[in-house]
Amino acid sequence: MAPCHAGPPQLFITTEHSPPAIMLEGERVAGYSSDKIHEIMARTGVRYSIDVLPWKRAYTSAVQRQDGCVYATTRTPEREALFKWVGPTDEGAWVLLGRADRNYQLSTLEDARGLRIGTYNGDVRDDYLRARGFTVDPAPNDMLNPQKLLLNRIDLWATGARPGGGVLEQNGWAGKIVPVLVFNRVKAYLACNRAVPDALIDRMNAALDAMNRDGTSRRIERKYDNWTPRKQADGDPAAAR
Repeated sequence: MAPCHAGPPQLFITTEHSPPAIMLEGERVAGYSSDKIHEIMARTGVRYSIDVLPWKRAYTSAVQRQDGCVYATTRTPEREALFKWVGPTDEGAWVLLGRADRNYQLSTLEDARGLRIGTYNGDVRDDYLRARGFTVDPAPNDMLNPQKLLLNRIDLWATGARPGGGVLEQNGWAGKIVPVLVFNRVKAYLACNRAVPDALIDRMNAALDAMNRDGTSRRIERKYDNWTPRKQADGDPAAAR
């Protein structure tokens, strides 16, 4: 994808398709998370490019490239030392979804121990559940998990909850798959390679702070309050990884 300012990019930013937070509109990467990134870069005068990739490739690029950043990245203790952080740009919840015709009786995440939980390969929720000894069944595409759930190949689906996603409705799963338990609340960031200069990270964080104070961040979010998904064949993974 072409740089978003003239000249070679200073930052090579990667992300994944995750509407309404991150999506392609023609040649432009849009969505409420993406629009915040565009605004941060405009305020700091940073030349940059954004590529939409599968999550594992997007994340690995930021780890390996000295000019790399990736969003929307969940900040965890395990990842803390891998990146320099700009944000939070978004907040979200992790939820277990289950079949509407089952009586799960889950009050805490511990109640799901022993159940097979569908996850997305390379996703932070997969790491989180594995580290705590839960039985996970990762898929290469998050949208395989609802199908596996309805076929009883997994007991639960661990994903991210976000307003406006419409994934269940657009695929005819509403009423068949329902939220069972919110098991974590997280914040998402633009995560940059450790080689990105501290002064640049500070400038980007200052720009985001100013956006939050002057109402720009909320205005960006409101643009997508009534976003309606279009039918799609590809996966629609959740926003914060």
